Amino acid sequence: MSRRSVYATATLALLLFASVHAQRPTSATPASARGASAGEPAARGAAAFPLTVDSIMRGPDLVGSAPSAVRWSGDSRSIYFAWQKPGEDEASTYVVAREGGEPRKLSEEEARLAPPTSGRWDKARRRLLASDRGDIVIYDRATGVRRQITKTAGNEGSARWARNDTAITFVQGSDLFIVSVDGGDSLLTQLTNIGPRRADPALTESQRVLRDEEQKLLDIVRQRAERRKQTEAEREKEALPRLEINARQTVSDIQLSPDGRYVWVTVTERPAQAGRTADVPNYVTESTYAEMIPTRTNVGDAQSRTQLAIIDLQQKKAVWAEALEPKRGISWSMSELSDDGRFAVTGVRSADNKDRWLVTVDPATGKSRVIDHLHDEAWVRGGGVIGRSGAGGFGAGIAFLNDNRRAAFLSERDGWMHLYTIDVSQEGAQPVRLTSGQWEIAEARLSGDGTKFYLTTTEVHPGERHVYVMGADGGARTRLTTATGAHDLTLSPDETAAADVYSYSTKPPELYVMPKLAPGAEITQVTTTPTEEWRSFKWIDPKLVTYKTRDGKDVYARLYTPEMIGAKRDPLKPAVVFVHGAGYLQNAHKYWSTYYREYMFHNLLASRGYVVLDPDYRASAGYGRDWRTAIYRFMGGKDLEDVVDGAKYLVEAEKVDARRIGVYGGSYGGFITLMAMFTTPDVFRAGAALRPVTDWAHYNHGYTSNILNVPQADLEAYRKSSPIYHAAGLKGALLIAHGMVDTNVHFQDSVRLVQRLIELRKENWELAAYPVENHGFVEETSWADEYKRILKLFEENLRRK
Repeated sequence: MSRRSVYATATLALLLFASVHAQRPTSATPASARGASAGEPAARGAAAFPLTVDSIMRGPDLVGSAPSAVRWSGDSRSIYFAWQKPGEDEASTYVVAREGGEPRKLSEEEARLAPPTSGRWDKARRRLLASDRGDIVIYDRATGVRRQITKTAGNEGSARWARNDTAITFVQGSDLFIVSVDGGDSLLTQLTNIGPRRADPALTESQRVLRDEEQKLLDIVRQRAERRKQTEAEREKEALPRLEINARQTVSDIQLSPDGRYVWVTVTERPAQAGRTADVPNYVTESTYAEMIPTRTNVGDAQSRTQLAIIDLQQKKAVWAEALEPKRGISWSMSELSDDGRFAVTGVRSADNKDRWLVTVDPATGKSRVIDHLHDEAWVRGGGVIGRSGAGGFGAGIAFLNDNRRAAFLSERDGWMHLYTIDVSQEGAQPVRLTSGQWEIAEARLSGDGTKFYLTTTEVHPGERHVYVMGADGGARTRLTTATGAHDLTLSPDETAAADVYSYSTKPPELYVMPKLAPGAEITQVTTTPTEEWRSFKWIDPKLVTYKTRDGKDVYARLYTPEMIGAKRDPLKPAVVFVHGAGYLQNAHKYWSTYYREYMFHNLLASRGYVVLDPDYRASAGYGRDWRTAIYRFMGGKDLEDVVDGAKYLVEAEKVDARRIGVYGGSYGGFITLMAMFTTPDVFRAGAALRPVTDWAHYNHGYTSNILNVPQADLEAYRKSSPIYHAAGLKGALLIAHGMVDTNVHFQDSVRLVQRLIELRKENWELAAYPVENHGFVEETSWADEYKRILKLFEENLRRK
């Protein structure tokens, strides 16, 4: 079903330091999902695997990388995928039969000829149109042959089918080109001429008067001027249709309408006064000199916007889509066009993130009509349906059904992400909700024949991801997957089978095959990724618990205790609360966590007598709109309360010592750790803040402006939410760890906080700097050093009498 893994985050520049996946079977996994190749785990604590920081921080050399780029052969008989085993420097392409068996590694030449990883199917779903290293190719699923369409030094992209699938269009530079692929006129033709406005020669008033007087005085001058104008008019008739853009504008995407008359263009415009880009110094370089890495602007600085233009190829004129609210900043997406070309639906979003419109646009005039409007006092969450072309991620986030009138889209209109359709042909039509309930749709995909939807949802449990099939008109849903955990299906072209990247809490993602796509169908394991050494250890299956917050809400959390790993609790009863990153992410679930190093570290802590809690605090994903937006205008408010209430839960339910609780996390988790240590100093005795945001006014625009607005309009929200303003409250022991070439949360954030701590004369803190690391650490030695420091922090402050 999806080529986008449910195990990674999303989308915007979220505050996430992600890790690669690993794998091991578990007794909680049904036999049909285990596969004989995985083997059974050895006894807990087997000597084959030493549970030490150095051992668990080996990363891909220990657990490898999960299978990815899953796709099918055109005849639905074979599955291709990328796979990197432990010890290998890079991923290779493999192929396995639909029924399973031993995957075969392809040679470089075989891999080059394998089906593309993504693209657009024609209506017959026989040919896949794709980009390959800047050129356009067509993969014929019936023959398995790849046909090269372009081979240039330039870069061609945004390839789409045209003229009833007999031709293709693609973008090169700022213009749209078309070429026939099914006989007929195969001449490559340029359709547009998009570029800067042509400037007429600038004449002074004196020059203009002399020119006009000369034409009146001399016949030869007048005759030449008239002939020149006539020649220019004749050339204009033969000229390509033109769209004039200014020096600050660039073309983002272009597509041709199904009837071949209109060209739709999205144009990104940089602000008149460019924002200031921060530079991150890189100190460890081949040249031995410090080198600057340009990164991003800060939140609230000048931002680009996207406009929509339509070129009429017959009339050779262009119009711009009319502004919905002229005095308000908005950005347009590329339109999604119905197959018959009658309707174009475009997504429009306000610059302040509080409104999203779906509109139809008249290509002749640029006039728009709103068909759906979603407003949120906090911020609107995006979500779209993947259409039958298989391209994914359509700009408008909609897919047309077979009647070419109804458009399907995802929306939080009722507080949860659900599927809707709307009749775009009827003015005043209201959206029809096809799914409902206090659960969410993580992904929706329209089938190839347009008769049904494949839905990945949290219907069974917030901590599970299962795939359902439902008719295009709604109605009953049929569940296709059964094994507890998360499923990411990639359907065969004929939609009779599936490849499933499946994981469980103790079982990292592996590729399985489902030869028959049917409810309850057995799945057979194909890959076994982690080392035998890693699989020899019986890892903790964390208990998924809920606890009540001070305002009566239920927080889901993962719980690790010494008993789960065959250890005894430390008599001093220490505990640690882990805070996941990203803010809008989910980690208390029944499938494999992207934080696999942290997962193993929690096993290590439990083996030493600690109790560990990993909560999905307020704003975590998977729990609906109200949960998501509870941090609006105050990060470090409800989310921190949930973490503090988690500490209280450990005292009451697990009988830990309230005086011996630590907290740690990275990125957003590092931010929460700082807020905890500064604003609730009597709750946590020690904290490790890894690559933390210390001042939200210094973070990026796309993420931060959603939640806190912009500093110039809502400075109070930034002051309340930024740890640097609360540093005077520090009492416990604090470790700050940060990569020095972090291009996401800049090292400068921690440097500024350190200066603040110095000025406050605080002494119980330390800074660990990692000279070669970005936001997500890569080097094994950096990971090991960081987590040895975290372990030392907790051992010295939580386990000493």
